[in-house]
Amino acid sequence: MLWEVLNSKVIKFHEQGRYSEAAKVAESAVEIAENTFDPDHPYVGISLNNLALVYYSQGRYAEAEPLYKRALAIKEKALGNNHPHVATTLNNLGELYQAQGKYAETEPLYERSLAIREKALGPEHPPVATVCANMAELYRQIGKEDEAEKLEARAREIRSTR
Repeated sequence: MLWEVLNSKVIKFHEQGRYSEAAKVAESAVEIAENTFDPDHPYVGISLNNLALVYYSQGRYAEAEPLYKRALAIKEKALGNNHPHVATTLNNLGELYQAQGKYAETEPLYERSLAIREKALGPEHPPVATVCANMAELYRQIGKEDEAEKLEARAREIRSTR
């Protein structure tokens, strides 16, 4: 399926730091998803999330935010509020807000992402470590050193067992 091929290319280009190419392919993936699937289909949400991630990586924060929000709404409607894909978009939106210094908006997104991932994947799963590390960084930025240290230790422990 063309959408899957494009989505794989977006991920590959993003991981390689080829953001300009990733953006073009991601934009195509969104267009194909929107024209092929129902507007609330998870593939549309995944495509939007991936395009937002590329825009975030390019520093295009104002363009990334509405894409993350739309992706989140689609994923919640299509998959339910406690699906791991929802947690991914919550985490990504949290990273965006954190980069913008919107700390009050960031914390609840990370907390919700962490709760979903712990329940859906288990407390020792690598994506749990990712959110713990992100929350630790946030807590350092807002002066919650004790909480940051606990979360960093937890993230290290999870990563060392994998």
